[in-house]
Amino acid sequence: MPAWALYDWANSAFATLVQTFVFAAYFTRQVADDEITGTAQWGYATAAAALVVALSGPLLGAVADQGGRRKPFIAVFTALGVAATAALWFVGPGGLGVLPALALVAAATVGVELAVVFYNAMLPDLVPAQRIGRWSGWGWGLGYAGGLACLVVALFGFIEEPGWLDLPRDGAAHVRATFVLTAVWLALFSLPLFLLTPDRPSRGKGAARALRDGVAQLLGSLARVRDYAVIVRFLLARMLFIDGLATLFAFGGVYAAGAFDMDERQVLLFGIALNATAGAGAFAFAWIDDRLGSRATMLWSLAGLMASSAALLLVRDPLWFWGFGMLLGVFVGPVQSASRSYLARAAPAPLRTEMFGLFALSGKATAFLGPLLVGWVTVAAASQRAGMATILVFFAAGAALLFTVPEQRTAR
Repeated sequence: MPAWALYDWANSAFATLVQTFVFAAYFTRQVADDEITGTAQWGYATAAAALVVALSGPLLGAVADQGGRRKPFIAVFTALGVAATAALWFVGPGGLGVLPALALVAAATVGVELAVVFYNAMLPDLVPAQRIGRWSGWGWGLGYAGGLACLVVALFGFIEEPGWLDLPRDGAAHVRATFVLTAVWLALFSLPLFLLTPDRPSRGKGAARALRDGVAQLLGSLARVRDYAVIVRFLLARMLFIDGLATLFAFGGVYAAGAFDMDERQVLLFGIALNATAGAGAFAFAWIDDRLGSRATMLWSLAGLMASSAALLLVRDPLWFWGFGMLLGVFVGPVQSASRSYLARAAPAPLRTEMFGLFALSGKATAFLGPLLVGWVTVAAASQRAGMATILVFFAAGAALLFTVPEQRTAR
């Protein structure tokens, strides 16, 4: 199991360095024509990648259910993520250009996120039901730790001056090298999963038959959607509170800068601290998940998120903002890891990978709603605080729907 959990450590480097802290800012500032155009182009590319993941995840999951093995899918999509991320080295001032850069980052995003669909589906086959929450939380905590560790190496080894490595500043080589670091990190730390973690046996179907049977399985699941009403309600609840979390992370830095006059370095440090407490929370709540149940863990975490988010919107002192921000982070990790363990227990074994494809869909389908609502309310009320308060609506709506979902104690 440690080899399985280490894949969270491996793939989180991509989310931290490419999607959040380094490449996103580098693209808008040094590759795109200007920051406004670059921000819009970045949004289009990430939205397109999310759409591909959302639409293909359930079908590919059904195909994997029919074929039996999951590691080949993880290998193919991890390789895509590694290759496309490494190729970002060639994205520089006067390098490949905007469109190739966006195509590469979209391809890398699709590869990394689709690999996670099959990775998540392995969990209930590896541990007994009473330990699923523990390992899901430990894996999620390792993910936050891995992302932060890679970020520290990138900042102090490559970007800061003087760094551990004396890289030339011309052509932003010191920044572009962090993308190669991310690719190597993903490739290196994913090896234990492939070498040491057992996979389900093949069902002896060729690719064509597995595809045909996978399509039939997915269509059959859609036709019998009432049989999976509990899972549908859970996925809808998750869709709502994940939208709230995604919006919180998307606008948290903007809010910190606007409401508390934080500079870029302070926002980065706040983000690092928030990720650290999220990882600690995922570790700490892992036992609670197995003891009280995934649903209870999610509900307690959502209550903590609502309380700490409300406090963040009310305080005026930066010190209190930091304090409640760290408290908020404690509940971010558990609500995510417990949602994974809930589905691991609730999904029928023959449809498990397909269900985790739908799990990926639930995290992408309405991702535009949160930012849209924040923007509308901010403009209408002429207040950042009022706009950010709409995040509470997503948390509350997700919790309310989650109350209608029964607890799951054993894997099906």
